[in-house]
Amino acid sequence: MKKTSVLAIGLLTVFLLAGAACANDLQEVKKKGTITMAMSGQYPPFNFVDDKNQLTGFDVEIGTEIAKRIAVTGVPLTTAWDGIIAGLLANKYELICGSMAITDERLKSIDFSAPYYRSGAQLFVKKGSPFKSVADLKGKKIGVTLGTTYEQWVRDNIADVDIRTYKGVPDMILEASTGRIDGFITDKIVGALAIKDKGVPIALTGDLLYEEKMGIAMRKGNIELKNAIDSALASMKEDGSYHDISMKWLGLDVR
Repeated sequence: MKKTSVLAIGLLTVFLLAGAACANDLQEVKKKGTITMAMSGQYPPFNFVDDKNQLTGFDVEIGTEIAKRIAVTGVPLTTAWDGIIAGLLANKYELICGSMAITDERLKSIDFSAPYYRSGAQLFVKKGSPFKSVADLKGKKIGVTLGTTYEQWVRDNIADVDIRTYKGVPDMILEASTGRIDGFITDKIVGALAIKDKGVPIALTGDLLYEEKMGIAMRKGNIELKNAIDSALASMKEDGSYHDISMKWLGLDVR
């Protein structure tokens, strides 16, 4: 009986400590009045550095509005995408609000908010290219952003291609335009808007490769922070502010 009581007390202590840990990030950001949100800054129009050297875009405005609704100031910052999860786990920032897809693999180490938009993977090639789908790319050079789900998908699903990795979509557009790569795979919305704005000789080709749901990432166990973010996001969708931000940056409602 004594051993059982000791075990029970020990388990209770663990649960109480876990419960306290769940609230820590929300309590900490409210105490300091700010919440830091990481992104690559290389993913227009979702997040990018403008001509005034300001970090801006859809992700920035969504994250900033969510922060406002949990009564803190959102502080967006940039970091390399291939190390962005490691930075979150090392407590360098509280959130990743940079168009990160929710995947089973990522859920092993981090948590996500409810999806804040949906899109999918698309192949882009130079206009006039004979390549109509990924099946045509055997032995060819294909670009992906380093550390993205697109990179992993290409490695898992397309055999015998020469994979070239880049920091972001602008670099891949330039490489495909000059013929240094035969195509690239990225988010359909991002790619379509980028080639439209720049007027470059790049076109979408083939069907959507797969759908993705994007979430705001946080360290595991932050139930109160997750609930606060989800509640803020839901209220934005209800009162029309989400729609306005989406139309401003993307020209369509991507919820």
